[in-house]
Amino acid sequence: MNLEQQCILQVRNLSKSFGGVQALDNVQFEAKEGEVHGLMGENGAGKSTLMNILVGLIKPDTGKIIFQGETLQHSDVRGTIDRGISMVHQEIMPIPELTVAQNIYLGQEMVKIPGWVDENRIIEHAEQQLRELEVDIDVTRQMKHLGVAEMQMVEIAKALSNEAKIIIMDEPTSSLSNKEVDNLFRVINTQKKKGVTIIYISHRMEEIFRICDTVTVLRDGHYIDTKPAKELDEDTLIEMMVGRELEAVFPDKNRNIGDVVFSVKRLGSKEKFRDISFELRRGEVLGFAGLMGAGRTDIVQSIMGLKPLNAGQIYLNGNEVNVSSPRDAIRLGISYVTEDRKGSGIVQDLSVRENLTLSSLRQFSSKMFVNKTEEHRSAGRMIDDLRIKTPNMQQKVKFLSGGNQQKVVIGKSLLASPEVLILDEPTRGIDVGAKFEIYQLIDQLAREGKAILLISSELPELLGLSHRILVLSRGRVTAELKAGEATQELIMKHAIQN
Repeated sequence: MNLEQQCILQVRNLSKSFGGVQALDNVQFEAKEGEVHGLMGENGAGKSTLMNILVGLIKPDTGKIIFQGETLQHSDVRGTIDRGISMVHQEIMPIPELTVAQNIYLGQEMVKIPGWVDENRIIEHAEQQLRELEVDIDVTRQMKHLGVAEMQMVEIAKALSNEAKIIIMDEPTSSLSNKEVDNLFRVINTQKKKGVTIIYISHRMEEIFRICDTVTVLRDGHYIDTKPAKELDEDTLIEMMVGRELEAVFPDKNRNIGDVVFSVKRLGSKEKFRDISFELRRGEVLGFAGLMGAGRTDIVQSIMGLKPLNAGQIYLNGNEVNVSSPRDAIRLGISYVTEDRKGSGIVQDLSVRENLTLSSLRQFSSKMFVNKTEEHRSAGRMIDDLRIKTPNMQQKVKFLSGGNQQKVVIGKSLLASPEVLILDEPTRGIDVGAKFEIYQLIDQLAREGKAILLISSELPELLGLSHRILVLSRGRVTAELKAGEATQELIMKHAIQN
């Protein structure tokens, strides 16, 4: 069998620009039947643009795509799905008012007779899709009531339901725990044995080496190289992606930890979590570990006044405080970086400046008027301090890369001058270079005396940044581990306790 017969997909000389910015420049790409093909590159490298062209979301300026030996005419997304190409998007796009089952089979509804949808069959098939992923979600629930990780699993189930010949997965594990990742990889291997091609985009190096057969790297919109995964190591792959070597990924945690600045006692919320107590000191990074549904995000959202508490007390600098809304929390000196960057972290159609100062307008306001000079000065300082890459502060934030959007979300929290900073999946969906910068930023903030609570589904990240780690399972703390004694295996042991 020659190479042409093996290839299910060939991309030739593909180029695309947006408003004078060259997103793709003469890019090449090939994928074989029944392989898992990793697509790597920093944010802004052109990965998502390439994939969005493949699925018919945007049209290229030049070049062609050959699928199963035929040149693809750039049609709409429905036409692409019908041809056999499906995609799990990095940014989840559910219809919130519809049920899980309706979202999975949206556009491919089963009917009893023309014009009448067979809801029972849709529910039955949706339950089967989620069983294959070993996910326990009521398919009759509305999507708006699901967490980010649950929505991600529904999105994956939707892609699998199309019985596609190529499935593109763009950061599919960014909000999943290790157990959910294991389930997904099992499903990927099953699909691979059926001859389905998986194009896998991820910034998690360990996943690329664990699941991929081949890896293609893009950088700044250019094709760099394609190699078998077994011929690569992490350092080589990073250098291909960023064009340079990176220093040690995680900073040195040796520093003086100060007094207790924040604590909670016996926090509880109906059906979510119970009896949660912990202390957080100045200069400390406290990690929260746990599987999907363990209660990590519910706890911090309750601390911020986003969800109700039924029991317990919150203390700041030894004084009990009442937090009934995020405004109360920010006023007290507690800031929160949400896990859902696009949904609630940024306002996409506002500028970088407006997003940065959104939580701190009182600092720049006198009566009904905003002091634009001071607002510009503060936003500019934050752009410089966090090295946010943007043409200017008036640029709409939706046009920034994922890593720079994340810096804007963090910058917005920092402008509120918090004593306590809660970071929920702060590196979700961003590349290795941007991760490195955010790790350095977390270290810098801790050295400046900020008390940091860190939630992450990436165990190496928790282990590399945290001084202590609280492990949660089913809404309760099952272990408190010091940095020196914590391991991935020990964390998982406590995370699966009943």
